[in-house]
Amino acid sequence: MLYRENGQFKTSYRADQQIFPIRQDRTFIAVLLLLAVFGIPLVTSEYVFQALLIPFLILALAALGLNILVGYCGQISLGTGAFMAVGAYAAYNFTVRINGMPLIVALLLGGLAATAVGVLFGLPSLRIKGLYLAVATLAAQFFTDWAFLRIPWFTDNSSSGSVSVPGLAVAGMAIDSPVRKYLFCLAFLCIFALLAKNLVRGHIGREWMAIRDMDVAAEVIGIRPVYAKLTAFAVSSFIVGIAGALWGFVYLGSWEPAAFSIDRSFQLLFMVIIGGLGSIMGAFFGAGFIVLLPILLDQLPQWFGIPLSVAAASHVESMVFGALIVFFLIVEPHGLARLWSTAKEKLRLWPFPH
Repeated sequence: MLYRENGQFKTSYRADQQIFPIRQDRTFIAVLLLLAVFGIPLVTSEYVFQALLIPFLILALAALGLNILVGYCGQISLGTGAFMAVGAYAAYNFTVRINGMPLIVALLLGGLAATAVGVLFGLPSLRIKGLYLAVATLAAQFFTDWAFLRIPWFTDNSSSGSVSVPGLAVAGMAIDSPVRKYLFCLAFLCIFALLAKNLVRGHIGREWMAIRDMDVAAEVIGIRPVYAKLTAFAVSSFIVGIAGALWGFVYLGSWEPAAFSIDRSFQLLFMVIIGGLGSIMGAFFGAGFIVLLPILLDQLPQWFGIPLSVAAASHVESMVFGALIVFFLIVEPHGLARLWSTAKEKLRLWPFPH
């Protein structure tokens, strides 16, 4: 179909469906990726990689997976830490029990194991929703905490309950430096962010959003709630499971069940809420907020010369952090991604896809 462009506003339906991915979007994304791949490794210290960038990338990937379930499909989950744990322990067992298991294959198999568990605990979503579904997914958290702590097989009969992974390598190249770990995690995040964007813009994403907005009306127009809800749990758990495996293998190196406690589940839920429900960019904004803000709050007393003990600084940090979360939810309940979208609309300079 031929169409005419008025600036960047289109006059045909087909072109109007592409209103978001306009030239500035592609340019901005290309520049950002080039900077992330080639610029940051040249100017960033090892401490920043280990303390900020690597956990940011992995938590953004986990928040991306959770946002598919909560933001796009409207299914509340408080068991995200459990699915991360399943991915990490499954990948670990594939690595130690199968000689020569490639790292990437082990991570993907860990994601598949998390998918199976996620679909299992997603079955209650066919009958219940809201707070009741949140409690059902919370059961997954308690169950996995008990299983990985009490069943020695999952930890390869470790007496301490903690596990450690051998040296990481891909195609004979060791993933042993902070820069290589950063690039490894960045590759996973970029691939899955692209896949998630394509999913939510396709027919399956429209089904998820229809179930989120009004499941009865969605069923009337021919959408199968069973298929939509379980696929959302499956895709979400798969991405979260891979994020958990990366958290254990790349960031921690060795871990115990407490690394994936209920605090991790709440942390990821806060990321999604603060970043923006139903937004790909919201996962990045939420992860950046959660990772960077505590470090900033920890440094503020030193910058202003305020003498605080370690315990007092920890309490002040928790109070300020909680107050800022409440403030953001009151000022912009749709998250930081909406603020970004509003700024784009007003400036008309750097539009970025939701």
